[in-house]
Formats: sequence, structure tokens, C-alpha cells
Amino acid sequence: MGNPKAFLTIPRQEAGYRPVHERITDFSQVEQTLNSHDRKLQASRCMDCGVPFCHWACPLGNKQPEFQDALYKGKWREAYKILSATNDFPEFTGRICPALCEKSCVLKLSCDAPVTIRENEAAIAEAAFREGYVVPVRPERNGKRVAVIGAGPAGLSAACRLNAKGYSVTLFDRQPRPGGLLRYGIPNFKLDKAVIDRRMKVLEAEGIQFKMGVTIDTQHLPDGFDAYCICTGTPQARNLDIPGRELKGIYFALDMLSQQNSILDGETFTKEALVNAKGKKVLVIGGGDTGSDCIGTSIRQGAASVTQIEIMPQPPVGHNDATPWPQWPVVLKTTSSHEEGCIRRWSLASNRFIGKNGKVCGVEVEEVEWVASPDGGRPTMKPTGKKEVIEADMVLLAMGFLKPQQPEFPANVFVAGDAANGASLVVRALADGRKVAQAIDSYLQSL
Repeated sequence: MGNPKAFLTIPRQEAGYRPVHERITDFSQVEQTLNSHDRKLQASRCMDCGVPFCHWACPLGNKQPEFQDALYKGKWREAYKILSATNDFPEFTGRICPALCEKSCVLKLSCDAPVTIRENEAAIAEAAFREGYVVPVRPERNGKRVAVIGAGPAGLSAACRLNAKGYSVTLFDRQPRPGGLLRYGIPNFKLDKAVIDRRMKVLEAEGIQFKMGVTIDTQHLPDGFDAYCICTGTPQARNLDIPGRELKGIYFALDMLSQQNSILDGETFTKEALVNAKGKKVLVIGGGDTGSDCIGTSIRQGAASVTQIEIMPQPPVGHNDATPWPQWPVVLKTTSSHEEGCIRRWSLASNRFIGKNGKVCGVEVEEVEWVASPDGGRPTMKPTGKKEVIEADMVLLAMGFLKPQQPEFPANVFVAGDAANGASLVVRALADGRKVAQAIDSYLQSL
């Protein structure tokens, strides 16, 4: 490394978010950027550890010390070359990845101040597009064709890798535009869709064919392809089947999120079909990232109030003795959306929806306790009998997704991403797409 002791004198500096009063008035990206000088200083904090746990923790196997060193030295093209060798979409992960690498950084483990790896990654990707380092490459074709069903993270990753190996790749998706969860599940204030469109133009220039607005039955795959890659994600959201579920005003999280993104893309919806929080008391059930996205979207739509409840207990701040490294640290996470104003509550189970004139007006919740298992297994939930009603005229269910059950496919059909493994991180879907692309290549080369 150019400055192996920089971490001793240079503190961690995050770019931070736009001011709350400004960002809640639009759907533009909330995260700001550092200037090039400060960004290089942040890259210099990487210690080039003897055992780079950041590299080990990254599902894609990114070479963080190498691209940090190049960035610190001002070699932006080299930094992008190193980064793009393992990650085809650093502009996506640099914005929305929870940065497993940073949770494993030695500076995180020693002084809770990891290198700003994720932000550095995004800066490198932006510089690459700005300076013209991203150039479409059309490989020599090998005469074989592969169909990828689903244009989400896993599908895009698989298509990109297979195309680079010389296969003629056709990407099918039922949505009008590619991106899957990236486009229809993640709000624009976290990932502007122009960032997706910019990369899709590169993939098209490299020869990938996009067939959008086409629904494919995976039991009757289109003819004319040597292999198929199923990347249809986890389409079934987890439901909350309690009394009153039929009431109007109760939606799955993606009903709101995907519609809002579509509206920003220029689509229109009837008043009856519109899922909008303007003037409403919103209750978000589920404490994960999707629930957080619902909070930020509700606030921007003009909700009167937003409350988020979670059935699990409130995690500790900063450090959790129950989840030591190398486990993922289960600690209290406060997102940009939480900062914008909402009530957060934990250890609450929902008993029933309460309605008036066919519309939801509240939810009866009950406080629960979690009893540790004597054998170290999953704790048991115990109702306490302490019940109350939370007023709400819009309820958003953000409790995750069910793992799809896939049938037995022929030998030339492969499954990747969430469709194979259940709902997980975008970075894991990208990694699995690369892995399955390699498996498809090995299969076709063996014929």
C-alpha cells in the first residue's frame, strides 16, 4: 500500500445524506458524494491486511485492498479494471449493498471504523462511466444460444458472463424494463433508475438481446436454445393471514414500491388502483430494508404519520455479544428513511386487522417475549397478553418472501439467484448468477 499507516491519522469519513427537509420532497438519491481528494484519502486507510477478511466476506470475491490501493494512487482506470474483474455491476452494489466487506474489515473489528469500501466502489464506478472507461466489448460468438428468464440481478449477472464467453444470450422478462428488484423494488432515492438504464445500454451494445414484457412459462420454455437459466426471483411475498385481512387498505410492500417506481418511469394508474399514502396513518409491519423503503416512500407521498413494528426484540446499538464476528452483526440499524421521521416499535405481534366500512382503520397488536432455547436453538415467542390497537388507514406488509419451490428441470435448465436460494441480498444474487453461468458453460462445453 502507498501509505500503510494512514488509518492511524485519517478518520473514517462518510459522504452522508442530503438534508432531511430537502430530500423528503423528491425521490432523488439521498446519498451524497465526496470529492476526489477526500475519496482517495479514504482509500488510503486500507491496511492491506495479511488476511483480507473483506475479500473473504464478499460474495463476489472483490479484491478490496487492490482497488483501494489503485484509488489512493489516483489510478482510477486500474481501480475499475480490478473491480470489474469480479463485479459486473459495481454501480449497483456501490449504492445498495449492506457491505459485508466493511463488517469484516479489521478496522471495523478493532475500532469500529472500517474503510468506506462501498462508497469507494461507487466512486470508482462513476468515474469509469464519466471518463469513458466502460466500453462495450462484443466477443466472438461460439454458435450456441442461451435463454435467461428474468432480468433481475441474477439474470443480468448470468447473461453478462455468458455473453462474455461468446454465447448468444436472450434475456426475457415479464416487466416492460429490465432490472427486476433493482428497478421495481428499490426506491429511486436509493438507486436512481438512470443508473440501471446506463448499464443496460452497455449490455445491449455487447450483444445481449432483451425481450421485455414477455411472460415465460418455465414448464414450457421457448425453443431454439441450447441451455436455459431460470432467474425469476421470489415473486410470492409473505402474507399475514389474520382476521380482517380482506379489508381494503392492506397491501404488500412491493405493491407500493413497484408502483411508485413505475410512476416515476412515466406510467399512470387509476385512482382505484393507486397505492398512495398521502394524508394517511401508515403502519409498516416488518423491520427489514423493505420496510424501511416503505417508510421513505410513504413520507415522500405525504403520509400523516408512519409507524413501523417488528415482531423480534429491539437489537442493541453498536455491538451485539450474541452475534460476534464472523457472524453478521445483529445491531440496531437506522436508515436514511428512519431519520426522516417514523415511530419504531419492537416485540409486537399482529393479532387482527380492525375495519370500518370495509376499510382498515387499525391493527390489534400484542407484546411478545422471546424465550431462549435451552439447547441453543431458535428462541420461542411467548405472548404476554398486553394488547393495544394501533390506528392505521394504510397497512404495508414487509415481512419478506417465500422461497419458491422449483420442479425438476432437464439437464440443460439451471436455476440461479433468489429463485434457487430464496430471498437474499442483491450481491449474493449477482454472485450466484456468475456461478451458474460458469456451470452452464461447463455443461455446454462437455456436450
